[in-house]
Amino acid sequence: MKISVIIPVLNEEEALPKLLKYLFPLTNSTTEVIVVDGGSTDQTLEKIKDYPIQLLNSEAGRAVQMNTGAAVATGDVLYFLHSDTTPPTTFMDDISEAINKGQDSGCYRLGFDSDAFLLKINTYFTRYRFLWCRGGDQSLFIKKDLFEKLDGFPKGHIIMEEYFLIEKLLKNHHFKIIPKTIIASSRKYQKNNYLKVQLANLIIFNMNRLGYSQQKMYDAYRWMLKF
Repeated sequence: MKISVIIPVLNEEEALPKLLKYLFPLTNSTTEVIVVDGGSTDQTLEKIKDYPIQLLNSEAGRAVQMNTGAAVATGDVLYFLHSDTTPPTTFMDDISEAINKGQDSGCYRLGFDSDAFLLKINTYFTRYRFLWCRGGDQSLFIKKDLFEKLDGFPKGHIIMEEYFLIEKLLKNHHFKIIPKTIIASSRKYQKNNYLKVQLANLIIFNMNRLGYSQQKMYDAYRWMLKF
C-alpha cells in the first residue's frame, strides 16, 4: 500500500522544516511526500530544498492546494497533514492497519503542544464522532479512489474545507478515529485566547449552518482572530 502525504503550506519557514525532518525517518519506499505551496514569501522553499519531496505551486487556500496535491498523488491512500502538526511515529502503520481492516478514511484525536487545561477539554472531545469535533488539524487519511469519487475538497472553499468532506465520510462511509493523538500547534490560542478562539469557531460553524457565503465566513474569522 502506497501512502501519499500531502502538506499545504504558506509561509511556514519554521514549522515545515521541522515536520519534514520528523517525517522522513518514519517513511519508506511506499511513501511519497507532496508539498503544495500557496505562494510563500518567506524562506519556506529555501529551507526545504534538500528534502526529497515533490514540490508543487498552487493558488493560496488549503482546499485548492490539497486538491492540487491529490491530483498528482500516486498513492492508494492520501494523507493530508498540516505543517504545524506532528503525527504519531506510528502513523504509517496506523493508516495501513485501518485501511486493511475495511476503513475508507479517518483521522487522529487532537492534542496540543501545550499543557493548558482548557486545551485538554478540546482534546478530550475529539475522541467522539461529532462533526463539530473534527477539523484539519487532526489530519485526514482517505482512499484515493473514494476521494476522487467525492470530488475532493469543495472547489472554491477558503474556510472549513475539511468539514464538508468529513461530513460526507461520517454519514456514508467507514470513518475511523484512531485512538492516538496528533500534536497541533497552539499558536492560534497563544496569539488570541482560548475563549476568543472557541467563540470564533462557534460563530463560523453556525454561519455555515445558516448558509453564509465562504467569503463572509472567511472575513468574519479573520476579523475575530489574529494569525
